[in-house]
Amino acid sequence: MTIQQNIEQKLNSEFEPVFLQVENESHMHNVPKDSESHFKVVLVTTKFSGLNKVKQHQAVYKVLTEELSGEVHALALHTYDPKAWADSQGAPSSPNCMGGTGK
Repeated sequence: MTIQQNIEQKLNSEFEPVFLQVENESHMHNVPKDSESHFKVVLVTTKFSGLNKVKQHQAVYKVLTEELSGEVHALALHTYDPKAWADSQGAPSSPNCMGGTGK
């Protein structure tokens, strides 16, 4: 199973999302081909209702502790409860890589 699949499985299991998108954005960075080091997560769940962004992100970090202590270098989190998601215009686009060196 890939790192992306592990992330998707864990988030689906823990948060029962209304919407989940996990994108491997490693190709946008200076890393070796086929890396799984940079991810963007858009997660919409009723479990975030009443929680501020910090608490939402902490909940995701807790579930993904293993991945974040391993090969995942960057995790862009866009978390919403269903109302905030309905009010939003979707998750923002990721910025271009600002540099760094690959292996």
